[in-house]
Amino acid sequence: MIDWCQILDSKKKKQWTLHNKKIFSPLKFQNKHSIFTFFLFLLVFTSQIVLPQAWDGVMVTQADYQALRAIKRELVDFQGVLRSWNDSGYGACSGGWAGIKCVKGQVIEIQLPWKGLGGGISEKIGQLQDLRMLSLHDNVLAGAVPWSLGFLPNLRGVYLFNNMLSGSIPPSIGNCHKLQALDLSNNSLSGIIPSSLASSTRLYRVNLSFNSFSGPIPGSLTRLPSLTLFDLQHNNLSGTIPDSWGTTGNYSYRLQVLTLDHNLLSGPIPASLSKLVFLQDLSLAHNLLSRTIPSELGRLFELQNLDLSYNAINGSIPGSFANLSSLVSLNLEGNKLENQIPDAIGRLQNLSVLKLKSNRLESNIPPSIGNISGIKILDLSQNDLTREIPVSFSLLANLTTFNVSYNNLSGAVPSVLSKKFNSSSFVGNLQLCGYSTSTPCPSPPPLILPPAPKRHHRKLSIKDIILMAAGVLLALLLLFCCILIFCLMKKRSSSKGKNGKAAERDTTGKAQKAVPVLRAEVEAGGEMGGKLVHFDGPFIFITDDLLCATAEVMGKSTYGTAYKATFEDGNQVAVKRLREKITKGQREFEAEAAALGEIRHPNLLALRAYYLGPKGEKLLVFDYMPKGSLASFLHARGPEITIDWPRRMEIAMGVARGLIHLHSQEKMVHGNLTSSNILLDEQNNPHIADFGLSKLMTSAANTNVIATAGTLGYCAPELSKLKDANTKTDVYSLGVIILELLTGKSPGEPMNGMDLPQWVASIVKEEWTNEVFDLELMRDTPDIGDELLDTLKLALHCVDQTPAARPEVQQVLQQLEEIKPNLAASSTDDRAPVQSASE
Repeated sequence: MIDWCQILDSKKKKQWTLHNKKIFSPLKFQNKHSIFTFFLFLLVFTSQIVLPQAWDGVMVTQADYQALRAIKRELVDFQGVLRSWNDSGYGACSGGWAGIKCVKGQVIEIQLPWKGLGGGISEKIGQLQDLRMLSLHDNVLAGAVPWSLGFLPNLRGVYLFNNMLSGSIPPSIGNCHKLQALDLSNNSLSGIIPSSLASSTRLYRVNLSFNSFSGPIPGSLTRLPSLTLFDLQHNNLSGTIPDSWGTTGNYSYRLQVLTLDHNLLSGPIPASLSKLVFLQDLSLAHNLLSRTIPSELGRLFELQNLDLSYNAINGSIPGSFANLSSLVSLNLEGNKLENQIPDAIGRLQNLSVLKLKSNRLESNIPPSIGNISGIKILDLSQNDLTREIPVSFSLLANLTTFNVSYNNLSGAVPSVLSKKFNSSSFVGNLQLCGYSTSTPCPSPPPLILPPAPKRHHRKLSIKDIILMAAGVLLALLLLFCCILIFCLMKKRSSSKGKNGKAAERDTTGKAQKAVPVLRAEVEAGGEMGGKLVHFDGPFIFITDDLLCATAEVMGKSTYGTAYKATFEDGNQVAVKRLREKITKGQREFEAEAAALGEIRHPNLLALRAYYLGPKGEKLLVFDYMPKGSLASFLHARGPEITIDWPRRMEIAMGVARGLIHLHSQEKMVHGNLTSSNILLDEQNNPHIADFGLSKLMTSAANTNVIATAGTLGYCAPELSKLKDANTKTDVYSLGVIILELLTGKSPGEPMNGMDLPQWVASIVKEEWTNEVFDLELMRDTPDIGDELLDTLKLALHCVDQTPAARPEVQQVLQQLEEIKPNLAASSTDDRAPVQSASE
């Protein structure tokens, strides 16, 4: 077995020796003059630095120490994370100060995400002249983005997303010529986007989404060859989209993701976008764009997702779109497109989503669409399409959503479609039939047979007539007797039933009142209005309790803002206020929320209630988890708190058990599994949150969630193409979380330009495996070394680039239990089906 402790000790000794040699080698103690020179050197040297109380090999410079102290004074440390930033400077550069990394005594990184920090960012940060990365995302910081960031010549990454920052972007940031990533999304920033940002010619990632920026898009930013992601969605930008993309020099423009949706942009779609040959995602939805779609967009052979929905675009769908062989999702709904759907669209064999709703398309539906075997969502509703639904659509086995309502279609609906989809998919077509019992297709005309030959009958005698009359009279008499007997029996049974029910009410009435109600209970909104729907829970509350509770912001996400709500009686719940305009309509929302309210498992966060406000606001109520998220548990704890190996394994097993229940019992995938939405109770048991929320959201909102998950490093690589999560993408996210538990590193922080799985793989490849693990785990290496290695192999198996090579969650749990059998034996086996609250 590898003696990792010995390796680490030897490395520390080697670094100590080299450091001493580097400092003291110029000094020789041959005589008294040398000794005097040595003390003079110490005097000069200590005037530039803050000496630690005990020598640890690293010392922070005086300027950087003063800057850090000023930064701490302006922050509000709700959780005591910065208590390690002591008054002496001791340990600032040797790992003692939370979130600080240094090189040669100068601060190069400040990484304090998910720490619950409030207050503002001090302008004194401009004194940290060697600062390369500033990462304060997912806090509650307010105030402005510091102007002094522009004084940092070595700044490479600024990650301030998911805060409450206001004001504008300081143009001085353009002075940071080495800047590579700028992410200020999900704040309250306003003003214009400074064109000076284009001076940072190494920028490869700019995310300013979900703010209130106004004015035009700077044309200078469209000419940055290094840019790979440019996200400005959900702002108030106006004017036209610049037509200068990729038009400068002979550069190879690398832009892959361009999202400008949900703004006020007008004018035409620029044809120069066709020069972005590496573009994979283009979203211009929910703007005021007009004119026609440039046929040049058919040259974007790498394009996977194209969303031009809800604009005022007219003209025809370009036939050149048939060349977009990589296209997975095409959304053109809510425009003024005319003429026929191109027949060549059936050549898009990778297409999974086709939305052409609410246009002016006419003529017949191309039968060639039935050749796209993998299509899942097909919406052609609210157009002027005519003739029959193609029979070839019966071959679309993967179709999950289908809508041709409100057209001018006629004929019979193919039986495969009428059995799979309800009448809402076909209504509004007056001549369409066969999709419900109320719209039967007309029967074919009856077959007219030639008249049968006449037969001669003998005349009836008087005797025959008398016998027939007697038979009829006898039959009528028998019928009258039967009716009389039936009425008597019915009257008797009715009187007995009334007496029996009365007796039953007398004997069992009290018992019936004691039976608890297990289904959802609906309550009117009280004085506030609205509607509150309860599921089972540890305590009951009314609408006024909920809306008048003391609320404390816990965090913001793409779905909305989470609060800790404290009622007057001291009970606490977690409330998620969903963002406006991203949820489905009320009827669909209530149906999906009711289904989520029935899901119960020890490792899934239970939905206890939801509230629909009179103005469209939607609140989800969950159990409050006092220990917060796994992300904060790992990365925001103080230096005095340690997380041992058994605890980390218990968390990994609990997450796996929750996923197994989702996959096997609920037939549901999570799609956005991160350490931020794994919450811990008092005993540190994990509870997976945010599962099923995608069912409450619009498709555009879910696309943004997947993009955010990719930003944080948990998203499987194939999701950028598929856009539909599955069990294998969940396994990838689980693998990243296990790596996070092993390494103690946040996947959202790039390491030498690599994500966490890539970085771990590179270290293992160089046979430096011992450097992967969290230092806290290295203390117990002689006892758990084999377990760490086995768990690392399993995690790397989960994050395999090939989805088919990844294990199922059941296999992951089984291997974790084999690695740590004592934990498996002491835990409850939750792999059996768990009854829902309604059973």
